[in-house]
Amino acid sequence: QIDLIPGAAPVARAPYRFKVMPFGLTNAPAVFMDLINHVCKPYLDKFVIVFIDDILIYSKNKKEHKEHLRTILKLLKKEELYAKFPKCKFWIPKVQFLGHVINSEGIHMDPAKIESIKDCVSPKSPTEIRQFLGLDGYYRRFIERFSKIAKPMTKLTLKKIKFEWGDKQEAAFQLLKQKLCSAPILALPKGSEDFVAYCDASIKGLGVVLMQRDKVISYASRQLKIHEKNYTTHDLELGAVVFALKIW
Repeated sequence: QIDLIPGAAPVARAPYRFKVMPFGLTNAPAVFMDLINHVCKPYLDKFVIVFIDDILIYSKNKKEHKEHLRTILKLLKKEELYAKFPKCKFWIPKVQFLGHVINSEGIHMDPAKIESIKDCVSPKSPTEIRQFLGLDGYYRRFIERFSKIAKPMTKLTLKKIKFEWGDKQEAAFQLLKQKLCSAPILALPKGSEDFVAYCDASIKGLGVVLMQRDKVISYASRQLKIHEKNYTTHDLELGAVVFALKIW
């Protein structure tokens, strides 16, 4: 739908302006998400999460959820942002969101992603290694010491390293698949107190875990940078603390 507007930018030698956001424009998703974030700003990270045109509303109980739903629906109506009812889901005990399944127990990996990981075969090239680690890396928060386990594989992605898939790489590949297919349920943070970050460091990398009341919230790890390999044990341990603080 187009509308003839005096003074609008000329399109096809005529002053036209879109009445709705069209498909195909490069900046359309970014502009639309910026709009939704601006509209929902007072409630973001309180009981609302926005990703492009998906609005996730979460609550602690039914009474609270009823109020949250009413608030957001009134807000959308006020801003003339209308949702299609068949695409909306209300009062659901669990939700599939950005490759995760979230319910009252915590955050789970998407079962469909687990099945795709089970079907992965051993990489035959550096490109296939990157593809596998790209998929698995998205869920690295579920795996303790992910970077350490993946190290034999990541070495083969370097330009100066000849691709030779051996026993160490195959063992790392199978171990990552095993851990991802049996990944733990990550707890949802409750409040802003009682968080504990456990940090560890060695010449093989940095590993940290965030916990709250003895429940795992998230894992994180990375390999050492070239200059960090010269650090003393004390400096490496401090580096792990800094790594954790930057993430959380």
